[in-house]
Amino acid sequence: MVRIEHLNFHYQNSQESSLKDICLEIKTGECILLCGESGCGKTTLTRLLNGLIPHYYEGTLEGKTEVFGMEIAQTPLEKISEKVGSVFQNPRSQFFCVDTTGELAFGCENLGLPEEEIRHRIHETVQEMQIESLLDRNIFCLSGGEKQKIACASISTMKPDLFVLDEPTSNLDTDAIEKLAEILALWKRNGKTIVIAEHRLGWLSTLADRIIFMQNGAITAEYQNGEFFSKSNEELNDLGLRGIHLQTDYLHTKTGFFSCQPESQFSAENYQFCNFRYAYRKKQPVLNIPDFSIPKNAVVAVVGHNGAGKSTFSKCLCGLQKNFKGTVRNGKQVYQSKKLRNLCYFVMQDVNHQLFADSVLEEVMLGMHEPNQQTAMDILARMELATLKDRHPMSLSGGQKQRTAICSAFLSDREILIFDEPTSGLDFRRMQETAKLIHELSQEKTIFIVTHDMELIEKCCTHILHLEKIKEQS
Repeated sequence: MVRIEHLNFHYQNSQESSLKDICLEIKTGECILLCGESGCGKTTLTRLLNGLIPHYYEGTLEGKTEVFGMEIAQTPLEKISEKVGSVFQNPRSQFFCVDTTGELAFGCENLGLPEEEIRHRIHETVQEMQIESLLDRNIFCLSGGEKQKIACASISTMKPDLFVLDEPTSNLDTDAIEKLAEILALWKRNGKTIVIAEHRLGWLSTLADRIIFMQNGAITAEYQNGEFFSKSNEELNDLGLRGIHLQTDYLHTKTGFFSCQPESQFSAENYQFCNFRYAYRKKQPVLNIPDFSIPKNAVVAVVGHNGAGKSTFSKCLCGLQKNFKGTVRNGKQVYQSKKLRNLCYFVMQDVNHQLFADSVLEEVMLGMHEPNQQTAMDILARMELATLKDRHPMSLSGGQKQRTAICSAFLSDREILIFDEPTSGLDFRRMQETAKLIHELSQEKTIFIVTHDMELIEKCCTHILHLEKIKEQS
């Protein structure tokens, strides 16, 4: 059982409290969904349950948190990890090994279990989760969905009593989400307790027993499953939450390039994409697109299952892949190799790799042809980042970092912008604001969005580029 009594928490150097008078009791075997807008305190609450607060994140903590008989503040982190397993939004942040099998063993090794017991647990977990094909693989060669499976499996082998998950579906396609749901269902059948903070809600309709709604660091409402999941999209949107009833699942539409809006509204001027083919180290091709064209100012959703080649396509388009021979033509202009870098601006899925400046304001001004502080402040204000202008980008939350990178792209002087999962971890309101900004920006630029976010596609995309994984040739 988990019991939180009148808990308050204030991060060190933060101006406001992140958790306010939290009182919550979770029964053994329950699945609890934490939801609310970004910044409402969901992630902070998960950090409290797994001991990262106060043992890693420093601040002022008041109140009591007890997890399966342990007072969190008084229990060493290594002892907490025996009872509580965590799966983070970005599974790469919790990997310690290069190979998958070693990763499955790592947690058990740190618990000091005998080798025979570790092998037994790995075998048991692999069979239960049906991930035999993922054994003895290089973790860095896995798709996003496969990495998430390994993250879940590595925690499962440790057999904790409580599983804590923070935005685990933010970078997964719909099929991978279904597989993750099966894993959670397995944990529930085994009597495990699950707490999950999420923005994408529909997949939890058969799993969540109770839904805890948070605002400004406080629990403001609690719902039973049927009461919550019977709400309409409009009712959920009014709460700042994502809808759960989508019109179209573009992942399961036809493969190839097609328009989802009338072509008559677009300019006759096109970009021609030729010979977009790529294979890593002369092995099995991961990308094979002979040619296609899009009108200027289109907003193209690049969709496909995890591992279909979407990120590879993006890197090729930006000129970031060595030995890529493809070209982009615009009238008489031909862009290839290094010239593609001057044509395109790429916002990565993991934005930590592209934050360089000492402040948010400096960061978003880096790509401006003629730096203009007022223009930069205007875009920061629209993305609710103006008050953070002097903060170091690496001190921001995941969602804030994402929005900072989006602002940098908007202010760049490149003709084509590519966003890799720009709304991962964003709530409904900020997703909607991002969609609006993308729509406005498309009046001047052409945009590609690699995404699994069907709501974002519905709101701002004009075309779909649907990629499928190339079948291996015998």
